[in-house]
Amino acid sequence: MKKAFALIWLVIGGSVCAWAQTDTGRDLSKYADDKFREDDQYQVETPYETVKVKQPKSKKIKNIIVMIGDGMSMEAVSVGWTLNGGHLNLDNFPVAGYSRTYCVDRLITDSCAGGAAIAAGEKTKYGYIGQDKDGNPFVTLLHRAQQKGMRTGLAVTCRINDATPADFVCHSPDRHLEAEIAEQYVNSGVDFITGGGRQFWDEREDGRNLINEMKAKGYTFVDNQEDLMKVKEGPLVGLFGPLDLDPVLDRGPVLPNCTDKALELLDNKKGFFLMIEGSQIDDWAHRNKVGHMAEELFDFDKCIGKVLEFAEKDGHTLVIVTADHGTGGLTLVGGSLEDRSVKVHFSTKGHHGIVVPVFAYGPHAEDFVGVYENAELSQKIFKLLK
Repeated sequence: MKKAFALIWLVIGGSVCAWAQTDTGRDLSKYADDKFREDDQYQVETPYETVKVKQPKSKKIKNIIVMIGDGMSMEAVSVGWTLNGGHLNLDNFPVAGYSRTYCVDRLITDSCAGGAAIAAGEKTKYGYIGQDKDGNPFVTLLHRAQQKGMRTGLAVTCRINDATPADFVCHSPDRHLEAEIAEQYVNSGVDFITGGGRQFWDEREDGRNLINEMKAKGYTFVDNQEDLMKVKEGPLVGLFGPLDLDPVLDRGPVLPNCTDKALELLDNKKGFFLMIEGSQIDDWAHRNKVGHMAEELFDFDKCIGKVLEFAEKDGHTLVIVTADHGTGGLTLVGGSLEDRSVKVHFSTKGHHGIVVPVFAYGPHAEDFVGVYENAELSQKIFKLLK
């Protein structure tokens, strides 16, 4: 009887696997052969190619690109580096520092307070979006860029009205007021907005359709990658899912494509400010799933490669890569660089208070070396924007 049951399960398992491989034509191999089964172990068969760039000689800054790996601790970077065979696009950065992430009222921050400090140069309370500890709205890096006549943009894989992107544009004492946060984008003047969260734009309880309101202001709206790549001029709003976007092996190169399009549409004589977030590094570290976390980090690092190639060619673009906090209490305890494999230990499903890395490339990159508060990071950028 046991042999019969075993045979039945083998047949069913083979059928399911075959269906998964041929369902939509996507590369589902990592899901279909169950390589994510062990949450604390992962191996990469084929590494991706990384870029090689040189530090530009110019000291003139025209463009500023801030890239935030949500929850991307130094340990997560080390895991990704090992899994890709000892190579990441992050390796190109000539300058590195460390940022302390605590907020006004807690040692362990959340993405709201952590992102707000990066966006505005001032620490705030846990859960506050784009406002100081007394509830006053912040003037952020994005706002300052707009005041200087620069174009501005956001590209993320979470809801566009979630903590980190909202920190640069919106103001709220509570991240859960998502409908109210979303409506603040209508009059924001941001030139390029891509991410998820469409249900807060066109399925609202108040009956408003924010997509139509943005169209009335001259925005092009897209909800798929094919239409995104056809757009030749901004402003643009792209909402590619009802909530957060699918995991990267399902959604494909959405963030790299958005990065390409943002660089294309925002580039102009007066310069631009762009914030790109690898939002779901954090999500999978919360779930203690190292394989999914690594794939999200790879997706983010591929965007870093695209940005660096643009910055090298342009010569006047400052690129900062950092994290709002670390997540998961990750420890790399085993694996093989040669086999591109890791074994890790997670100590928590929450955030932690260890310093996070800061990588800098381009004009004035040397200003970002050292150990400092997360708010000091954007204070340095504010000075360069004057």
